[in-house]
Amino acid sequence: MDTQRSALLIVFLFSLFMLWDGWQRYTQPAAVPAVAAEATAQSAGAQAPVPTVSGPAAPSDVPQQAAAVAQKPAVRVETDLFIAEVSAEGGSLIRLELLEHKAGPESEGRFVLLDNGAVNLYHAQSGLIGEGMPTHKTVYQLPEGELKLVDGQDKVELRMTAAGPEGVTVTKVLTFNRGSYRIDTRFEIANAGSAPVAAHAYFQLLRDGKAVSAGTSMLSTFTGPAFYSEAGKYQKVEFSDIDKGKAKFVTKAADGWVALVQHYFVSTFVPAPGLEREFFAKKVADNLYTAGVIVPVAAAAPGASSSVEVPLYAGPQIQSNLDAMAPGLDHVVDYGWLKIIASPMHWVLEKLHALVGNWGWAIILLTILIKALFFPLSAASYKSMAKLRLVTPRMQQIKERHGNDRVRMQQEMMELYKTEKINPLGGCLPIVIQIPVFIALYWVLLGSVEMRNAPWIGWITDLSIKDPYFVLPIIMGVTMFVQTKLNPTPPDPIQAKVMLFLPVIFTGMFLFFPAGLVLYWTVNNILSIAQQWQITRMIEGGKTAKG
Repeated sequence: MDTQRSALLIVFLFSLFMLWDGWQRYTQPAAVPAVAAEATAQSAGAQAPVPTVSGPAAPSDVPQQAAAVAQKPAVRVETDLFIAEVSAEGGSLIRLELLEHKAGPESEGRFVLLDNGAVNLYHAQSGLIGEGMPTHKTVYQLPEGELKLVDGQDKVELRMTAAGPEGVTVTKVLTFNRGSYRIDTRFEIANAGSAPVAAHAYFQLLRDGKAVSAGTSMLSTFTGPAFYSEAGKYQKVEFSDIDKGKAKFVTKAADGWVALVQHYFVSTFVPAPGLEREFFAKKVADNLYTAGVIVPVAAAAPGASSSVEVPLYAGPQIQSNLDAMAPGLDHVVDYGWLKIIASPMHWVLEKLHALVGNWGWAIILLTILIKALFFPLSAASYKSMAKLRLVTPRMQQIKERHGNDRVRMQQEMMELYKTEKINPLGGCLPIVIQIPVFIALYWVLLGSVEMRNAPWIGWITDLSIKDPYFVLPIIMGVTMFVQTKLNPTPPDPIQAKVMLFLPVIFTGMFLFFPAGLVLYWTVNNILSIAQQWQITRMIEGGKTAKG
């Protein structure tokens, strides 16, 4: 197998890896079957059905839902990281504007995660299950005016009240913390009646099925519910599977969380460990879904009170935040089956960014480190190619002499490889070994929210999207063309043309890749050219001296 065939094999294997990676990411194995959405939750012998947003509805229910909520009073809460809007209906979070994240390359303003229909209908809702208990449809009494986390405050509380059964008052408390995307949701049940009060609490994320733009036409990312428990591990659920009643996930556990995942951002309810919980996901209207969790509330005796609290995280998929919030939550940053390589790579990238203060330069330093790590393998590859380059004229002669006898031609070729101590696979295998590393870095750069709106230099103002002027992809194509010229000339004219055309194909592909990934590939090519040129010069110089 000559170098050119090796290169074609690399392209094929690279494509195969990408297809396999995509299949693994978006096709989930069968999990423990979900029980019916109306599975019961027991508390003091009371039946507790899974809550629903509404019954079967017309296609216009998404805008109608947003309009109905918008008509209710709301209170504005501002912290150092976001501006939240809480509706009197259910005390639901209906809008969350992130102050430190821009809307995106094609939009102005700040990014809005939770939304009341401007782009998506996306709410964080909660309520109580029990006779006469307030749900996410109950109108709460809100405090007057706005709430703001002022200097010197570590947190601010929003307290809302609603009547429950006779003699029962329910207070819903949302606690907003400084420097955190965590919002604690607590229900306080004060029982002034004559009978004990039992209830369950539910916490759910309501969202339409509209996918989020990934910022590049070459990328498709998951948008939808996800569940985690020790029994089921990380399980994603497609909206289409909910439509068909085929959603599969572990529904009962003593640990775990429920989340709604989209590119770069996540919202998740995380009940305390050891608290029995029941997960659910269902369609509540046309193009409208909920995913949530039900937990028991301790019974409140007459004259006593009880409470339950479940924190909500709604914000960017920053690894340190996710790790601190809950076990397994880092899975929402989807690196696929190469997570074992991608996670350490992201850690190194973070450390390099802390050193240089720019993600573009951090990517360049990471490229240099990876190149140094694979230096011995690359050197072996380039030595093999340099030797093949020297014997190319002799290979051409063998082909001319035995072109009609392929068996004899292959025998002569193998004898030539043996005499010159050339491994025909030497130029292929070391590069193939590096392909998983490249794919892992591909997902690190595409999945890391830190790359979003991160500038490098000049015209590169966002490393997570394509180069707006295609300068980097063109430079990358030129570097690939130079590498092709440093390789041995194929004896087959058709192979030679194919090899010359490969830089054009790759340039076309990389025109729409994120600038951060193109930057990595370009710098890697430049380092490879320098290494290959030096090794070729040394080997060819040594042969000339001996001659």
